[in-house]
Amino acid sequence: MKTLSSILAVLALSTTLSFAADETKPADKPAAAEPAAEKPKRDPAEAFKKLDADNDGFVSADEFKKSPQAQRAPEKADENFKKRDTNSDGKLDLAEFSAKRGGKKAK
Repeated sequence: MKTLSSILAVLALSTTLSFAADETKPADKPAAAEPAAEKPKRDPAEAFKKLDADNDGFVSADEFKKSPQAQRAPEKADENFKKRDTNSDGKLDLAEFSAKRGGKKAK
């Protein structure tokens, strides 16, 4: 029984040391094997310029519905536009477009 316990203890110790040695080695895997990093955040001003097709300084509801996000979920496009349009003028300025959407529409 002591022999079996000794063997198990040696195996556990060698496994632990093996994992510890792996953590100290520099990564020799290619970058593609690394977990995906977060996507870089897009600049809201750039996205705004792309959506502002008529260059009037505002994004209309029709322009907003042409965005990639609205195309993926067209049923939510109107709702999302209304949440962003905090002054209810039917168009988004850069500040409204860029603002974080954290819930209810401001009145």
